[in-house]
Amino acid sequence: MSVSGIIFANLHDQYIPQLTTTRTLASVPFACRYRLIDFALSNFANSGISDVNVITQTNYHSLMDHLGSGKDWDLARRVGGLKLLPPFITAYSSNESQIYSTRLNALKNISMLINRSSDDYIVLADCDGICNIDINDLVESHVKSGADLTIAIKRVSITPEKAKHNSIVVSSPDGELLDMIRDPKNISGEVDININIWVATRTYLQRIIAESIVRDYESFAKDVIVRNIGKHNYRVYRFDGYYEKITSIEDYFACNMNLLNEKSTRDALFNVPGRPIVTKVRNSTPTEYLPGSSVENSMIADGCVIEGHVENSIIFRGVKIGKGSVVKNSILFQDTQTGRGVSLNCVITDKSVFIRDGVTLSGHPSIPFCIEKEKVL
Repeated sequence: MSVSGIIFANLHDQYIPQLTTTRTLASVPFACRYRLIDFALSNFANSGISDVNVITQTNYHSLMDHLGSGKDWDLARRVGGLKLLPPFITAYSSNESQIYSTRLNALKNISMLINRSSDDYIVLADCDGICNIDINDLVESHVKSGADLTIAIKRVSITPEKAKHNSIVVSSPDGELLDMIRDPKNISGEVDININIWVATRTYLQRIIAESIVRDYESFAKDVIVRNIGKHNYRVYRFDGYYEKITSIEDYFACNMNLLNEKSTRDALFNVPGRPIVTKVRNSTPTEYLPGSSVENSMIADGCVIEGHVENSIIFRGVKIGKGSVVKNSILFQDTQTGRGVSLNCVITDKSVFIRDGVTLSGHPSIPFCIEKEKVL
């Protein structure tokens, strides 16, 4: 049994436009030293899947720099390995001036790659979900059931606002997919949601892509899955571990802050035996804590210089906190610098932001104050 993976790097860029103006969602920094794509890549690598294709669309230069040859994930191989598929205009788009914008159109455009594949099963994954999942167990469940397609689901408590960005899944007690409600309104409470990890038999994936080309289908969920429920063998796989979907800047901020305050969350993501979350290794100098500095309940990467007070914050590589500055409940991306006497609360700074002496900035956990890349304030 052979398995390959496909990762969609750009599908959900619109969720956090504050951070995806110059990068893909896949390359958005997370938890001090990671990128969001690290979770999908590590899940594949930890399951022994060494043939992984990353479909890009726009703003992929940062992603290319992060992925390199894939050696950090043990995906630099002569055969298979990590492949970055560059963007192009879909041959099946009704508007030839637009690059594909849906999962199904992206799959149409790599149909030749899928047709040349000799793998028995193909796993599809997005980059908007944060989890540490055993892909082997998912594939084994798919094979055992004899399904054409298996969807990974998670039981969550949901609000109407959150429901708008999720697909609600209804299944039978034995795991048969009965219905999928896309972007529902006025739904709340305990529901099963699609966590955007799918496994399909390669021959079945080839079949539905070919049919979608002929019928000019656009949506994988609406035009393929929903149309064929009850006609084809669709199953669900219930994931019981930690899962968080990034659908807004509030989600992104809360998920990072949760890592600081919940040991169980950190353990569920980063301390699972045999399933490490791996990222690109950079050799930087240790962080320097100068006299008068103090740090409480924070994650701080290497290469930083701390002269002020940092509390309940996530600080990326190369950040400099000036003397007398106070940084609380904030996320500072790589190479951010603050002057002296700066006060930050519930702030997210993109890369290479410079904040002058004495500036005070404050947001709220529900509306963090975001500063764009290379901004001087």
